[in-house]
Amino acid sequence: MVLEATFSHCNFTSIQQPLVGILAGVGTLLLVICAWWLYKVLKRRQKIKYKEKCFKRNGGLLLEQQLSSSEGNVDKTKLFTSKELEKATDRYNENRVIGQGGQGTVYKGMLMDGRIVAVKKLKIVGDGKVEQFINEVVILSQINHRNVVKLLGCCLETAVPLLVYEFIPNGTLSEHIHDQNEEFPITWEMRLRIAIEVAGALSYLHSAASIPIYHRDIKSTNILLDDKYRAKVADFGTSKSVAIDQTHLTTQVQGTFGYLDPEYFQSSQFTEKSDVYSFGIVLIELLTGKKPILSTASEEGKSLASYFILSMNEDRLSDLLDAQVVKEGKKEEINAIAFLARRCINLNGKKRPTMMEVAMELERIRKCQGDFNAQENFEEVGYDTIELTGPWDVASTSMGSCLNTNASSSSDVQPLLFQKSF
Repeated sequence: MVLEATFSHCNFTSIQQPLVGILAGVGTLLLVICAWWLYKVLKRRQKIKYKEKCFKRNGGLLLEQQLSSSEGNVDKTKLFTSKELEKATDRYNENRVIGQGGQGTVYKGMLMDGRIVAVKKLKIVGDGKVEQFINEVVILSQINHRNVVKLLGCCLETAVPLLVYEFIPNGTLSEHIHDQNEEFPITWEMRLRIAIEVAGALSYLHSAASIPIYHRDIKSTNILLDDKYRAKVADFGTSKSVAIDQTHLTTQVQGTFGYLDPEYFQSSQFTEKSDVYSFGIVLIELLTGKKPILSTASEEGKSLASYFILSMNEDRLSDLLDAQVVKEGKKEEINAIAFLARRCINLNGKKRPTMMEVAMELERIRKCQGDFNAQENFEEVGYDTIELTGPWDVASTSMGSCLNTNASSSSDVQPLLFQKSF
């Protein structure tokens, strides 16, 4: 009996020890699982709080307020999650970078639905930059134009805000003008069409948008070309909506040297005519193929605007023109656009045409292609007055007939190469 009891006790003990070990292991595992779950919960809460903090810091509350009070199509301005955009850009892989500038880096991405997009990761420093970002979202939410880059949405829950645009595949107008591809040159017809498209977009912003919008940084690097080489005006970070009864906008001077309106630079008063000046420089770029600040040895540091004026005054504009323009453009077309560009960059903003007038003038020039039989005439034009001198019987030319002008003598001729009626 004693032996049996002893054996039973030993057998129970031998069974009990592994069981205790198993229970201890299970307990430890449960403890680890609980600790891991608690860590994940705390991490998730921390991440949520961080995203909420970023949302507020990046102007989310201001954006919601601005969008709710704006007349734009708010429903189409989507708030993307950081996870969506990380996946779309392969965690912002350097191989996805398609552009870099003072405002930030642009990545090419693909959304879950297969859409190709451009994700702009901003470099935000200070409250002013946040306001600039919010401004771009609000401005673009109000714009619906085929020649303005489309904003798909934004992300505010990251360290720096992100903007998501439609992807424009063919780079900037600047690249095509200044780094021309011999296999695919930018033709005269393309230049004229692009000028018309950009002028139409600016005319829309100034005159047809629910609230007038001044772009404030028109330049060839802010004009993108899509798969059909149609122009898309981009980068509205410094743009401003202006009340209809507001004659000018007084701000800290912003813009790009070479495109900056001298009148705005001196007075800090930005008007719609300041955009007209910048567009005039783009027109001159299209005509000459030269950058706004010349860099050749004989012209280094000289502004393209002043050199263009000097060339016209000395009747040697042909020396300044791009070879492709000379090869394909008719003299009358080139002259007409040159005079239009010159009027756009008048030092006196009041004497510049509006963007609506510019857009209509360019359309008329295009419609008159093939009908320009007018005699080439580079009359002397004063930079400040931009007036033609000498006789110019516009009505006697086929160009005048094409444009439905009624001028019959030099006294009828207006500062532009030909007169318009609106």
